[in-house]
Amino acid sequence: MRRTFLALLVSTLFLAACNTDTIPAGPARLYAVRLSPPALLRFSPGLKAVEAETPLSLPADCALWSVNAAPRGRYLAMELSCPSGPALTLLDAKSGKTRPLAAESGGTGHFLAWAPDGASFYARVDSLGEARIMQVQAATGKMSQVPLTGLTYDLAPAPDGKSFTFSFTRGLGFGSELWLARDGGRSTTLLLSRPEQIVTFARWSPDGSRIAFILMPDTQTPFPPGELWLMNADGSEAHFLAPADAGHGYAPAWSPDGTQIAFVRRENSDDSGVAQEAGNLVSNLYVVDVGTNALTPITQFAGALVEAPLWSPDGGYLVFSARIDGKMDLWAVEGSRGEPFRLADDSSLCCPVWVRE
Repeated sequence: MRRTFLALLVSTLFLAACNTDTIPAGPARLYAVRLSPPALLRFSPGLKAVEAETPLSLPADCALWSVNAAPRGRYLAMELSCPSGPALTLLDAKSGKTRPLAAESGGTGHFLAWAPDGASFYARVDSLGEARIMQVQAATGKMSQVPLTGLTYDLAPAPDGKSFTFSFTRGLGFGSELWLARDGGRSTTLLLSRPEQIVTFARWSPDGSRIAFILMPDTQTPFPPGELWLMNADGSEAHFLAPADAGHGYAPAWSPDGTQIAFVRRENSDDSGVAQEAGNLVSNLYVVDVGTNALTPITQFAGALVEAPLWSPDGGYLVFSARIDGKMDLWAVEGSRGEPFRLADDSSLCCPVWVRE
């Protein structure tokens, strides 16, 4: 499933017209959602088999858009597409119990990011057309407003949890800005301003020294080409790394050791239709070495749609979804040099996440 960046950005453009207890980290296990019948599946340590499944109860009139695991602990934030708009539900991976957050949010909600300690996450909620950025406590569902503009469409906490970046736009044709926030959002510093581009998916390196991000044109084109960039955490020395896909919602992913960035690269940029229809994308995964800028393909599928990668916390595996010959499956590759292998013969699987139990 693609992350809902495009829908979130579009709604942002229309708007322009804590609990700090540490949750102990355990070993990481791979989970995925089976859509029919709905269940949460847990894979064996070597990813060769499904060793457990927990039935899920999801709203019949809603579609699952994304699943986002806490960095620590058993909670998963699920974003659903419902007739009334996007909605958030918290899932306990251990018990399979879900807790809708619609009542607490007062309306629809977009997931933004987990806090590094896994005790809370950030979301943009929209009640009666008034968007607000909220911090949600995972254990209780209690919400507190973060003093940021409701036009924020992307947010990423620094690894130490003391600051976070956020991106916003004032509307189509105004470009975008990337800011650094401290003190819960009460102190902010401009890192990057792009009057003719949208900057999004700013992602911190594991040591907090650098930020990778995607740039794409500020245009009405739904799925424009993009670029992967890198800069220091203070906004200095921003530089281009590689062409990348944009608009589909694929964030770059740092390797746990901070030496590589995995990302989705568009393979059919010469096809005019790929910028207009999501299903026209042909893509593969690549990694770029941040020390040498050397590019290496992770997958070399022909005519496939390969979606955003997800590193295991120890860097041993990259997991991703890929549509080949019309069938979407979950795949994995050992490290970033192994041969890709299919995880399960079930095209109803989606949304892989690593959970530290």
